[in-house]
Order: sequence, then C-alpha cells, then structure tokens
Amino acid sequence: MRSPISLPTSTVARNALVAVAVVASGAAVYWLADILTPLAMAIFLLIMIDGLKRFIEERTPVPSHLAGAAALIVVILGFFASIAIIANGALNFFDEASGVTAGIGPRLDQIIRDVSLLFGVEAAPTASELVAQLDIRSYLAVFAKQAQGVVTGSVFVMIYLAFLLASQAGFRRKLVGMFPDRTARGEALEVFHRVRGGVEGYLWVQTVTGVLICAAAWILMRAVGLQNAEFWTFVIFIVGFIPVLGGAVAGLVPPLFALVQFESYWPAAILLIGLQIILFISGNLIQPRMQGDNQNIDPVVVLLSLAFWGKVWGVVGMFLSTPLAVMAMAILAEFKGSRWMAILLSGDGEPYADAEAEKPSAQRRVNPPQPKDR
Repeated sequence: MRSPISLPTSTVARNALVAVAVVASGAAVYWLADILTPLAMAIFLLIMIDGLKRFIEERTPVPSHLAGAAALIVVILGFFASIAIIANGALNFFDEASGVTAGIGPRLDQIIRDVSLLFGVEAAPTASELVAQLDIRSYLAVFAKQAQGVVTGSVFVMIYLAFLLASQAGFRRKLVGMFPDRTARGEALEVFHRVRGGVEGYLWVQTVTGVLICAAAWILMRAVGLQNAEFWTFVIFIVGFIPVLGGAVAGLVPPLFALVQFESYWPAAILLIGLQIILFISGNLIQPRMQGDNQNIDPVVVLLSLAFWGKVWGVVGMFLSTPLAVMAMAILAEFKGSRWMAILLSGDGEPYADAEAEKPSAQRRVNPPQPKDR
C-alpha cells in the first residue's frame, strides 16, 4: 500500500493551500448555485428550528419531542406565510394602483416637471413618454421568471429541510466515528457551538430590532396616511435582514410611493425624515448594544460578503451573507494556517470574542483561545 502524501507544513505553503482552497470553494459555490442555494436556506431554517426548540425547552415545561414539533411548525408556517404576505401584498398594491392610474399620470408629470426645473430643464418629458421608452414585456418576463424561481426554490428548500431533519438522528454517531478521540470531538463540538451561537445571535438581534423598527415605521406611515402601510411594514422587516441595502430600501421606498399618492411633498418628506431617524437610532444605539460580540465582523467584510453572495446566490445570498461571514470567521479561527484570515474578517482583531463572551474583557485579550495546529 502506498504511503499517504506528505503535505508541506511551512507557513507560506500552508497559507497558499488555504488561499487555493478558498478560491476553489468560491468557484464551486458559484457553479453549483442552483443546488447549494436551497440547501443553504434549508440549513438556515434548521438552525432556526433548533434554536427555537431549545428556547421552548428552557422557558416552558413542554417536553423535548413536542418542543421540536412546535418549533418545526412555527418556522415552516413563518416561511410560507412570509412568501404569501409579500405575494398578496404585491397583488393588492397593483390592484389599487390600477384603480387610480388616472390620477397617477398627472402626478408623475408634475413631479418630473418640478425635478427638471431644479436642474434648469424647461422642456421636461412626460411620464407616458418615459414609460414608452421602456421594454415592459422584458421586465414582466423577468418578474414572472423570478416568481417561478421563488416557488420552485421554496419546494426544494422544504425537501432539503425534510432530509436534514431525518439525518439528525445519526449525527452523534457520525461525530463519534469522525472523532474517536474525546478531546478532538470536544473541539469539533466547540466549533459547531460557536458557529451556531453566532448565527443565532445574528437572528435574534435582527428580529428584535426589526420588530422595533417596524412598529415605529407602521405608526409613522399610518399617521401620514400611506396606503398599504401593513405591506410596507412587512417589507421593511424582511429587507432588514439584508445588510446595507435593507436600510436603503426601508428608508427610501415608502417615501417614493408617498410622492405619487399625495398631492403635496410634505407627507413624503415627513416619511423620509422620520424613517431615517428611526433607522439611525436603531443602527447606532439599539443594535450595537444588543450585538455585543455576536457580530464581531469588520463593516468592510459585511459589504464585501453582501456583494459576493449576492453575485453568487442572488437575493438568497444577500439574506445569508452576514451569517455565512460569521460561520467563515469562526471556522477559519480554529486553524493556525487560516487564523490570519479570521483576524482580517473580525472587527477588532479578536475572532474568538464570541466564544469568550462570558469572560472579562481584559482576561479575554490577555489569554485568548489558541487555534489548533492543523
């Protein structure tokens, strides 16, 4: 029998291997996007189910098997309810818009004239002239294709989730077979718990802050009188899980539709200023206090992760970009050959901050956990 190949152990060679592995992995996730996208969403839902199950077990007297069933039902119903609410809200929005089309055209013409005068343009085009230059059929075809993709993707997500739930029973036996040594098994579990804790912390922060933002935004939109306030509130909650772009959509889209609905610019201005204040308070006062060390990621990395996963997996990749960055940092920090990458991903150079959150800050920095020499 041939002896196993001996890999070089120098730092340069090890880092080169890590870089090559990262590039190869990026190419793989790009070419296998159709397969991996629903799988990633299913894993994400599985983490949500597991976290909700443990929350029910710790906070209620419900037995373990009933807690798991309740968590599964809640997450699946929430998943399909989100799709249904967005679809029905969009249909209702277009129905109402079609009923007031006669009033929208002149209002759009007035907005275009006012904006043109600000830039010194006297002969402004009308809304109908601008629409005539657009290829409406191509946009409708893209929209129909995206809607079909959402339905098909949802079915595959549920199939993957069912198989993942069925395979959970043998996970512990697989772990024992992969890591016969108790020490190595404990280290693997530690990595798993760190990854799971980071994703669950991200979900918790985004959910709580999203509810607070939506409550304040709904009150503001109802006070102004914006149509479909409930629909826009739910859209704000969903896009809140997309970093950077979510805040832009939440703060700009409702005021834009207020421009068309109202004859005056004041309701749109009130919405714009009010939503920006809400998002500023949430992003600078509430979220940083809640996050703690759960999302110790550099903001540039968050932006690059959003761009990369959005390019690779589309909208699903945008939703999962931050959790995937948290997972990558936790895994890379476990190995000496890749720990430098985890340090670059972290916000303060301490990729182990999440795992050591219970220790005093000074002690964490003096005695950080040591990565494994692998």
